[in-house]
Amino acid sequence: MDPWLIWLIIAAVLAVAEILTLTAALGMLSAAALVTAGFAAIGLPPAFQLVVYAVVATVTVLFVRPIALRHLLKPQTARFGVDALVGKAAYVVSEVTGSGGRVRIDGEEWTARAYDDTLVIPSGATVDVIEISGTTAFVYPRD
Repeated sequence: MDPWLIWLIIAAVLAVAEILTLTAALGMLSAAALVTAGFAAIGLPPAFQLVVYAVVATVTVLFVRPIALRHLLKPQTARFGVDALVGKAAYVVSEVTGSGGRVRIDGEEWTARAYDDTLVIPSGATVDVIEISGTTAFVYPRD
């Protein structure tokens, strides 16, 4: 079997292992094996193939992997779903108390409860969404 094919198989196995583990290290080793397969295809002797693999693997693991991990572990900047509703203004459709009520947030009606159980928020008032729990918005008056 040709050496370049062996390196290609090693690269594929490491790539599959990376997909299953998501460590970013095996992906770097897979890339090094792929580069080495290219050098093996042009006829580089086996000893030099190992040197190429070692150098490329070392460079990718030491320099590329930390950059990749930094991008993967970045905190989420945009809020999605119900988390995006927290902090928005809402319009009170029916009186909101500590036990229930209805508000309209971005055109959708939600069940609501006052964030403070002692509050009674009349219809037509503008409130801020403090928290969303399940299908209930906890709100607090703006005034």
